[in-house]
Amino acid sequence: MQQRAFVSPKVPEVFVVFWATKLLTTGIGETGADFLGSHSIAIAGIVGVGGFFAALWWQLRAETYHPVRYWVSVLMVAVFGTMIADGPHVALGTPYWFDAIVYFALLCGLLAWWYRSEGTLSVHSIVTSRRERLYWGTVLMTFGLGTALGDAAAIDAGLGFGWSIVLFGVAILLPLGLWRAGLPAVGCFWASYALTRPLGASVADFLASRSSAGGLGWGTGVVTAAGLVIFAALVGYVTLTHSDEEGAHARATEPHQPLEPDALPAAD
Repeated sequence: MQQRAFVSPKVPEVFVVFWATKLLTTGIGETGADFLGSHSIAIAGIVGVGGFFAALWWQLRAETYHPVRYWVSVLMVAVFGTMIADGPHVALGTPYWFDAIVYFALLCGLLAWWYRSEGTLSVHSIVTSRRERLYWGTVLMTFGLGTALGDAAAIDAGLGFGWSIVLFGVAILLPLGLWRAGLPAVGCFWASYALTRPLGASVADFLASRSSAGGLGWGTGVVTAAGLVIFAALVGYVTLTHSDEEGAHARATEPHQPLEPDALPAAD
């Protein structure tokens, strides 16, 4: 496949709105997939699978980063990632903890392949088409792992959604602490990225589930719709302000090393 080079990374800069939007996509993906599946498997398949490939095609064919294109792709990966994580459990009866181990192994294998072929795992190095494909493959694996991990904690381990929120809320702070302690920023970033999935999904499930299941009973449709409204507002904000473009927060983070290195490796 022909290798293309881009003038700048095709991903947003990592700052507060990035993490907030990422958490929203995890929750929307969880309740959105459940809502569609409970009403029509056919429609769920069309939206989940068709939307996933359409969004990625839209993203991969572009030459530059754009917030709407990027975040719609992440959102569709979230919906599709929920489906591929729940699929083995529903179809084969495998426990969620087993599915989590499988996705963890796949994620580690993909990251090793990425590093061996490119020499970096930094999101700021997404300046070629090959690196972008590896990036989106990794994103998909983190959604599959996170979905299975969240269900393993809430269902297999019997923690329920409330205690799962506490568990993953604490867990997602660990990479930040390790980064502050001097561990490599790239590894801490990907650990945090993967943990947003079970945290966001646990919050969404807690809001949507009936009180008898330990939730607030809002329903998957209401939680999905509310999430989409906030998601649209955040994406609209960064689209209008350009505040998530590469280097936009360089001065603000100058006294500290950012969570992802700023330097761009040379394009292949």
